[in-house]
Amino acid sequence: MTEKADSKTKIVMIGPVYPFKGGISHYTGLLCRAMRERYDVTMISFSMQYPKILFRKEQRDYSNDSFKIEDTQFILNTASIKNIKKTAETINSIGPELTILQWWHPYFSPCYQILVKRLNSKVLFICHNVFPHERFPLDRFLTRNILKRGDYFILHSEKEAGELKRIISDAKYRVNMHPTYSEFRRVEHKSDAIPVDQASVILFFGFVRPYKGLKILIKAMSLIPEIVHLNVVGDFGGAKGEYERMISELHLTERISLRDGYVPDKEVGEYFERCDAVVLPYLDATQSGIAQIAFGFEKPVIATEVGGLPEVVRDGETGVLCKAGSAEALKDAIQRFYELKKTVDFEDNIRRDAPRFTWEHMVDTISELTETGQK
Repeated sequence: MTEKADSKTKIVMIGPVYPFKGGISHYTGLLCRAMRERYDVTMISFSMQYPKILFRKEQRDYSNDSFKIEDTQFILNTASIKNIKKTAETINSIGPELTILQWWHPYFSPCYQILVKRLNSKVLFICHNVFPHERFPLDRFLTRNILKRGDYFILHSEKEAGELKRIISDAKYRVNMHPTYSEFRRVEHKSDAIPVDQASVILFFGFVRPYKGLKILIKAMSLIPEIVHLNVVGDFGGAKGEYERMISELHLTERISLRDGYVPDKEVGEYFERCDAVVLPYLDATQSGIAQIAFGFEKPVIATEVGGLPEVVRDGETGVLCKAGSAEALKDAIQRFYELKKTVDFEDNIRRDAPRFTWEHMVDTISELTETGQK
């Protein structure tokens, strides 16, 4: 655009960006880029996101800078009251009309409370999930105490909108589908790095946690013809052994490959390009960034009917849906997918459905909700 930055509405965004790992970091960076097409956006990230006592693994990945956001200020220390107050002063000196914060876990509640009550701008929370997937006694208290300070909210599913309204009945919000992570297709990677000879390959990708239903998927694999191979790629959090034992007991060692640990951005494409579909056998869900990585590679999604997943996956068109918690139902869904694949052009359907998952659509939603615009 040819307009000068000072002719645009000023916005501050707060959240993790490159080199921080994970989906929230990718999300924040891509949203910042899209917002900068329309607004004068200052990106503020963390000098310290989680104390090492809570998160002992390396929090940063410098191996790929495709998601790098220029001019990011890494100044917010979530565990320092003095720093948080100083960050609020910095934001006020910028003079934004709106401050956008990423919300996904009650850990950030104390930090955000100190910060937000000192801001002069309106506040928008983008809620990746209102409550954490793995609940704990104080999560509702911590969540309500900070979100009640927000002026606006973006949710990614109607289920999450319902959760928000239970704690803030008059919340001003919009539901906008989680945008697609198509950026991974532009990350250079080796497409031949995974030697899988099977004709049919499905993929489970991401953090391995009980609520994600991997054990149900493993049981389903024992009911599926041997032609199908499953790649499980993600961080098991120390639980890999119990999954290996289950795979061995079901005699699936040759049909299920496990790749434990964080997957650098430059390796993500290898796994998605070599699969026929991505499977989300979740027992509970809000929305899924994994589904949006899959759609970014124009790969269909086989998912359970939980949370916001039925709002994202069009059954029989961009993927297949089934009942949660049942290995038999999941087996039927996987077999149904391969039967449909003979006649349904899933890739074309994903392309046709793409407009509702664009970052530009997300910016439009934020603009309409907050009534911000170019000056």
